[in-house]
Amino acid sequence: MKIVNAENREQWDKFITSFEDTNFLQSWDFYEFHASRGKKIVRRIAIDDKENIIAAYAGVVETAKRGTYMAIAGGPIVNWKKKSEVRAMFEDIKEQGKENHCVFVRIRPQLELSENSLKLMKELGLKRAPMYLSVEYAGILNLEKSEEEILSSASQGFRRKLRKAEKENIVVETSQDPKTAKTFYKLEVDHAKRQKFVAFSEDFLVKQFEAFAKNNEVIMYTAKKDGEILAQNFMIFYGNEASYHYGVSTPLGTKFSAAPLLHIEAMREARNRGIKRYNLWGIVGLDEKKHRFYGVSEFKRSFGCEELKYTPAHDLILSKPKYLINKIVESIRKKVRHV
Repeated sequence: MKIVNAENREQWDKFITSFEDTNFLQSWDFYEFHASRGKKIVRRIAIDDKENIIAAYAGVVETAKRGTYMAIAGGPIVNWKKKSEVRAMFEDIKEQGKENHCVFVRIRPQLELSENSLKLMKELGLKRAPMYLSVEYAGILNLEKSEEEILSSASQGFRRKLRKAEKENIVVETSQDPKTAKTFYKLEVDHAKRQKFVAFSEDFLVKQFEAFAKNNEVIMYTAKKDGEILAQNFMIFYGNEASYHYGVSTPLGTKFSAAPLLHIEAMREARNRGIKRYNLWGIVGLDEKKHRFYGVSEFKRSFGCEELKYTPAHDLILSKPKYLINKIVESIRKKVRHV
C-alpha cells in the first residue's frame, strides 16, 4: 500500500461512510470548513495496488503560543484489526506532523474505549492527552427503533416536557440558510452569559454551517411561539449518524420545554434519510457534578440513550521539551474551566 494526499471528495466520503461508526468529524466538508478559516488541513489516504482506499485520516494544523499541533478528531479511519495498516497510518501521521512543524499530534480515534484500545495507543507510542479532543463520551439513540419505542425508554420527565410543549402551539421551522447561524450566534452569546462559558464566534458558526449546507448535510431547527424564538438546534446529517452538534435555548424556551420538540423532528428527518443512529453528542459521568456540562448531560440522559465511550484523546509527541510546557498549560486550563 501507499499513502498519498486525498484529492477527490466523492471517493473520500464514500470510503468514510462505509464504516458504520463514523460521523462528520472525518467528513470532507468538515475540513473544507477549517480551510475556509485559513487553517492548514491534511487529508491522507492509504491505497492498495488496485487503487482502492483502505484507510484514511484528516487533520487540521492549529497554531498556539504554546506550540503548533495537529488535531485528528474521529480518526484515523482504518481496520483496527490489521496492525500493519494501523502502524503505517500512524507513521504517516508522525511524518505529517513533522512536516508541519508540530510539537505534537493529538488524536481522538474513532475507536470504542477498552483495555485493548488503551494498550494499542501505548504500543503506538502515544500518551494520554491532558485535554479532550471533541467528544469522548456520547449519548446514542438507535433510530432503528420506532419513535414510540424511543419515547417509552425516555424518562417520565422527558415525556412530560414533550407533552407540555406539544400543547403550547410551538412551531418548528427548518432551514439550510447560513443566515440562521447568525441568529444562533446571537442566542448563544446570551446563553453563554447566563451559563458562564465562552461562545463560538459568528464567523466560526456561519462558515461551518455553510460548509455542510453545500451538500445537504446540515439543518437548523428553530422552535418559535408567537413568532419568538425559543430554541435552536444545529444538526449535522452525515453517513450513518445524525449529530446534535450545537443547541441553544432562551429562558422562555426552557419555560415551555421547546428543546425536545426539535430533537423529535430531527430524528424523523434522520429516519427519512436512512440514518440509523442519533448522536446526542457529549455527556459527562454521573459523578462529575462539578463539570459545566453536567446539567445538559442529565437532559440528554433523559432520552434514555445508550452511553458510548470513545478511546480518549492521545498525543503523539514530536518535541518533548515544548510538549511539557503545553501539558502544564492545558492541565491548569482544564482545572479552571471545570472540563
